[in-house]
Amino acid sequence: MRIMDKTIKSAKEVKKDKVSSIGEKIAKSKSLTFANYHGLSANQINQIREKIREAGGEMLVEKNTLLSRAFTSNQLPVTSDQLSGPTAVVFAYGDEIAPIRELAKTNKETGFPTFKFGFFDRDFLNASSLEKLASLPSKDQLRANVVGSISSPIYAFVNVLSANMRNLVSILDQVAKTEQ
Repeated sequence: MRIMDKTIKSAKEVKKDKVSSIGEKIAKSKSLTFANYHGLSANQINQIREKIREAGGEMLVEKNTLLSRAFTSNQLPVTSDQLSGPTAVVFAYGDEIAPIRELAKTNKETGFPTFKFGFFDRDFLNASSLEKLASLPSKDQLRANVVGSISSPIYAFVNVLSANMRNLVSILDQVAKTEQ
């Protein structure tokens, strides 16, 4: 009987450790994405995990009850209806959108995983919002667009100012050719 009590207590401790570990991941993540991974092989899941890791995130497949407890302890409104079926959670630690983009890219290639819902900071996002986020360009590309937008008027202004000088040089060149 004592051995059995230790085994049950040990299993409870393991679950508590998992819930606290998930809670820590929630606390340090910038965005969370929930996806239905049903239909993917173990090899495909591992490939997705690697891509997400490269994008600055982490993919976790855990029991829905443990996920629900961890999210409740972090004051995130997740219902049991939302956490039904096979659920994978993607934590984004660096770029908030890069891991979401990797999931969307895999979905385009294979049809799986499908978005369920997510959180951007503490804001709830439905599946269509996640798909829109995934279609946004990367941070580097957005920065390049901003720099290009800022520098474009400056180049145009310099071009207008130098036009008079170019015209003067052109006229002087033509005068010099006609006098020869």
